[in-house]
Amino acid sequence: MNSNRLEKLEHHLYQRVSWSDLDQDYLKTLIGLAKAEDMSGLGLLANPYPEGDVTSALVGKAQIASASLVARENMVICGLPLVEVILSCYCDRNNSPNVVNHAREGAILKRGDKIATITGLAVSILQAERIMLNFLQRLSGVATETHKYANILEGSKTRLLDTRKTTPGYRMLEKYAVACGGGWNHRLGLFDRVLLKDNHLAVLGATGEQRLTDAVALALSQYPDYAIEVEVDRLDQVKPVVEAGADVIMLDNFSTEDMRKAIWEISGYSLTEASGGITLERLDELRDIGLDFISTGALVHKSIWKDIGLDWE
Repeated sequence: MNSNRLEKLEHHLYQRVSWSDLDQDYLKTLIGLAKAEDMSGLGLLANPYPEGDVTSALVGKAQIASASLVARENMVICGLPLVEVILSCYCDRNNSPNVVNHAREGAILKRGDKIATITGLAVSILQAERIMLNFLQRLSGVATETHKYANILEGSKTRLLDTRKTTPGYRMLEKYAVACGGGWNHRLGLFDRVLLKDNHLAVLGATGEQRLTDAVALALSQYPDYAIEVEVDRLDQVKPVVEAGADVIMLDNFSTEDMRKAIWEISGYSLTEASGGITLERLDELRDIGLDFISTGALVHKSIWKDIGLDWE
């Protein structure tokens, strides 16, 4: 690969969503939807119960209380910065609860570890409790699952990537959670990379050598400032894609033997990515064969919520 082009595209190819990358209005929109579901039945055509939170209404409005977020199992914690944002949506600025974190974002916690302590109006904490836990448990699940995969690649040149297989509306948060767990973000959406997959190539009629070359050439000419990636599922497709100048070649559902052959044929002229059927066991097999990237949707869609509790003091 042309070193100047690689340097130019580095921010496309090696990216991790950080907390500072996330739009606060986007986060408040998600929180607002969750709050409206909980408080007023958002999603129902008609809500026959208009009173709102009838349980917390029994608590004195001025009552102050403290509660601690606690890990109920081992996990990678993710979503701590959301706690204050969520609480701010349940009270005015003058009455916002005080949050003291006892763990850092992305830390590996053990069962029983205290995550944070919240002190403020009891009614606000009670109303926000389930929404806080839902976000934290979901994101910590993704971060923890990612850590399992990333840990296998520790010491290898190969980077772990996520995919676009994310919960609708929650993509940027889930990609942030992948980064917290030690993974990297593939592409954020259809807008930040050209990825010619099998269906695109089929529509373009790009199955033979010349057609593949023409498809890559078209992408390079129209989007010279974007990374151009091509998915191949046969060894005979590799050579024309390399010669056409693709930045990344995705080896989809290749056997390990064929993957080795493809990497040898590519010889560093393009970056390589393995995809399809990536399991923890397969990852160990592929970690040292010379791949640049391994991508899997399992970081999100096979993750399990982690158990976090809110204990009142």
